[in-house]
Amino acid sequence: MTDGRVLHLNLHLLDRQVVGTDDRLVCKVDDVELEPDGSGRLVVTAILVGPRALGPRLGGRLGRWMAAVATRLAADRAGPQRIDLRVVTEIGSAIRVGCTGEDLALAPLERWVDEHVVGRIPGSRNESE
Repeated sequence: MTDGRVLHLNLHLLDRQVVGTDDRLVCKVDDVELEPDGSGRLVVTAILVGPRALGPRLGGRLGRWMAAVATRLAADRAGPQRIDLRVVTEIGSAIRVGCTGEDLALAPLERWVDEHVVGRIPGSRNESE
């Protein structure tokens, strides 16, 4: 999705639910990847998900602990999982992607943390669930 509109990260992207083409909840946006464009402005290139993305954003001991544990338990040490912005089809009350959660192949650790840790935080889930 490259329509060139200006987005406010806190308002339009962070902590939004990512929904797949099958209308199933995939994950939440934990952070974003920014890169400068030709004019020096920062543009969003990817959505980052999982505890390795959320930990540094939380900060403090809890954030460092979360990221360190996730890194130790992850099969790869490459950093947070990313969803390329090119697969995003719509940015609204939820972030829609042009594939399913299985297509994104999110790591089992990220799914477990979303289900057992983040999902237990009041207000972290859709109220209809």
